[in-house]
Amino acid sequence: MRDDPGHGHGQSRGGGQERRERPRYPATREIDEQTRLGEVYMHSLLRTQFRLALFVCTVLACVVGGLPLLFLLIPELRETHLLGVPLPWAVLAGLIYPAFVIGAWLYVRQAERNERHFAELVERR
Repeated sequence: MRDDPGHGHGQSRGGGQERRERPRYPATREIDEQTRLGEVYMHSLLRTQFRLALFVCTVLACVVGGLPLLFLLIPELRETHLLGVPLPWAVLAGLIYPAFVIGAWLYVRQAERNERHFAELVERR
């Protein structure tokens, strides 16, 4: 049994009102002061952004590396012409750039979404 005054049989501290908790600071303060918790928040954001960048680079590498492989494996595509230009040249020299622009636009949109989610998380705390 406990010898705490006011806490006999069947009594509990309830609600946590008597406990002294350390004061809760806004997460932005934790980040600004570079505390351990602030580091955890920042590493979380950096890890998310790194995974996104890794995904985009992987897709880019597969497309850029896969197109020549596709043209090598399917000889009919090498002999096809688009506006008088061989299809491999047309795709690799011109048509791939709009795909890069779209990929970059999608990357920026997702990165901004990640940052918004991070800001909401930090403000909620």
